[in-house]
Amino acid sequence: MIKSYQELLAAVRALPPKRVAVAAAQDDAVLEAVQGAKAQGLADFVLVGDKTKIQNLADRMDISLADLTVVHEPDDRKAAFHAVSLVSRGEADVLMKGLIGTADLLRAVLDKEVGLRTGRVLSHAAAFEVASLNRLLIVTDGGMNINPTLQQKADIIQNSVALAKTLGITPAKVAVLAAVELVNPDMPATMEAAALAKMAERGQIKGAIVDGPLALDNAISEEAARHKGINSPVAGLADILLVPDIEAGNMLVKSLVYFGGSKLVGLVLGAAKPVVVTSRADSHEAKILSIALGVLSGHQ
Repeated sequence: MIKSYQELLAAVRALPPKRVAVAAAQDDAVLEAVQGAKAQGLADFVLVGDKTKIQNLADRMDISLADLTVVHEPDDRKAAFHAVSLVSRGEADVLMKGLIGTADLLRAVLDKEVGLRTGRVLSHAAAFEVASLNRLLIVTDGGMNINPTLQQKADIIQNSVALAKTLGITPAKVAVLAAVELVNPDMPATMEAAALAKMAERGQIKGAIVDGPLALDNAISEEAARHKGINSPVAGLADILLVPDIEAGNMLVKSLVYFGGSKLVGLVLGAAKPVVVTSRADSHEAKILSIALGVLSGHQ
């Protein structure tokens, strides 16, 4: 089981290199992350975008492109489709977002002809190294699905369980979060949490032990769970936190980053191959770790 970011990096370095296709790569932060990941032996890269802008940025930043493949496509949307097609044809293993809107990139991912569709909903999952926990904690979905339905939540769990398996976590313990740990008909999140737990019990969600509703404290703290008298195989031991909606997820993720000092290391899941979507606000180290997480997932 991979329990830390350093173990993640070591695991990826020990594997044969995978190839990452970067869509619209003409961005200084992206090139810096590519250079860092390449220097650490995490992956090989093909940069799709405006070749002149990529070269000018590389010269200014003293980055060598000698060991990188650069494909000239100055139109951002066409660059996205080209990068996706490289992955769908098996010429690359991981897709990465460059200087392009996430919606434009995902439009290419979901294209019926060249895309990476699987029939499952796309979702974002972030893996956090939390000082008080001796394990990586996956939080989903704080970035894509605004108010997911019950079936979408089941898909989101299945996506994150696949990521957990990549990290050696199996079966994954999934806490379906709500404000309280009791089922309350006036709180739909608690009703859906109970339904998801029953779905997992009956095999509709595979590879996971799912329980809920659980409040955040008794999902990650065994002491809090004991104080409340909660008898659950997940309480206090959760590997995955499923949030009820995007607002809760966004706040939880950013609290872990800005209050907790963790790094936002994550992927878009549910496509046929991993998709690395980083923000310019993410630290350089977080970008490299997200690439590593994508590469490790690409080996599955």
